[in-house]
Amino acid sequence: MDLRTIQDKLAKHTPSIIGDESLKRYSLLIPLMEQHDELHILFEVRSYEMRRQPGEICFPGGKMDGQDSSTQVTAIRETSEELGISFKQIKNVQSYGYMVSPFGMKVDVYVGFLDCKEESFYPNKDEVAALFTVPLDYFLKTKPELHYVHMEVVPEESFPTSIIPYGENYQFPKRRYEEYFYHYHERVIWGLTARVLYDFIKKMT
Repeated sequence: MDLRTIQDKLAKHTPSIIGDESLKRYSLLIPLMEQHDELHILFEVRSYEMRRQPGEICFPGGKMDGQDSSTQVTAIRETSEELGISFKQIKNVQSYGYMVSPFGMKVDVYVGFLDCKEESFYPNKDEVAALFTVPLDYFLKTKPELHYVHMEVVPEESFPTSIIPYGENYQFPKRRYEEYFYHYHERVIWGLTARVLYDFIKKMT
């Protein structure tokens, strides 16, 4: 291979996350809706029967499947399925951004407006234990609690430490990872949901 060939390939290349093909693709929607003459954000409580994160608070969303033409389609489809509303009731959907989690997920985030009343929801009981809304103004006025977890790299027993500098004494990086907590009445919003919410609120102020 010569330099000209490499330059031609680079000219046609679209920059992306290195290692993107190994990431699991997910999508979620921050759902806004009118409630009591003001904007609210809708949240789900995950079913207590679910294998992963039962009972935690989240936005509607899920894993991109082979039939979804885009992550926006995923966000709308999952919202429709989980809330029991039609695609037509999910309006003004706009891309907000994406995040790569330390657990191998790329999550595309969208913001949309639910053109329906609370009594219009027929949530999927296999996935959703409850729904609730919080006034957007509450988050604009309320700072979350900030706590940290410490993440550490732990090599497998078969990891070839003998062939890297300093061997078993190699200093793998450690990271202090921020976790945000919002308290609303008896509800606690934290984890990925709070991280996305915190960034969204910060950019809306």
